[in-house]
Amino acid sequence: MLFELYNKETAPSDSQTLLDNSLKAFGMIPNLHAIMAEAPELLEGYQILHQLFQKTSFDAEEITVVWQTINVEHECHYCVPAHTSIAHMMKVDSAVTDALRNRTELPTKKLQTLHLTTLALVRNRGYLSEEELAVFFEAGFEKRQLLEIILGVSQKVMSNYVNHLAETPVDKAFQKFAWKA
Repeated sequence: MLFELYNKETAPSDSQTLLDNSLKAFGMIPNLHAIMAEAPELLEGYQILHQLFQKTSFDAEEITVVWQTINVEHECHYCVPAHTSIAHMMKVDSAVTDALRNRTELPTKKLQTLHLTTLALVRNRGYLSEEELAVFFEAGFEKRQLLEIILGVSQKVMSNYVNHLAETPVDKAFQKFAWKA
C-alpha cells in the first residue's frame, strides 16, 4: 500500500486533533481520514468542506444526490459505500441511494434534475448550456444552488482522488454497502 493508515498515535502531530474530530463526528477514524492525515492541510480542508456542504440549502436527499452523483461518476470504490451509509444515517429513502448507485432514474423529477445538472457540471468541467440551466431553474432550484454544487464537487474531488491513489480499504462499517462500477 502506497499510503499509511494513521491512527491518533502514529499520525503527524498536526493531524492528531483532526483525527479527534473524525472520531467525534463518526465514532471512528474512517480510513479515508487515516490516509489524509499524511497531509494535515488536506484532511482539514476536507473536514471543513464536508461541514460546509452539509450547511448548504440542500436537504438530506439533495445532499446525497450531489455526493453520490460525483462518487459514482468518479467510480470511487470507497465513497459510494461510505456515502450510502451516511445517507442511511440521514434517513434518506433507499430508493434514492439505490437509483444513484445503479445509475437509474431517481424517484422525483427534481432530484433527477439535480443529478443531471451535477453530472453535467462534473463532465463538462463547470460548463452548462443555456438549456441545462433552464431545466435546473424550472425544477425550482436557484443560482445559489449551482454554486453549492461546486462546493460538493470540490469536497468529492479531494476524497475520490485520494481513494484512487491510495486504494483506500473500505471500512468495516461501510462494507455492507460495497459497490463496483
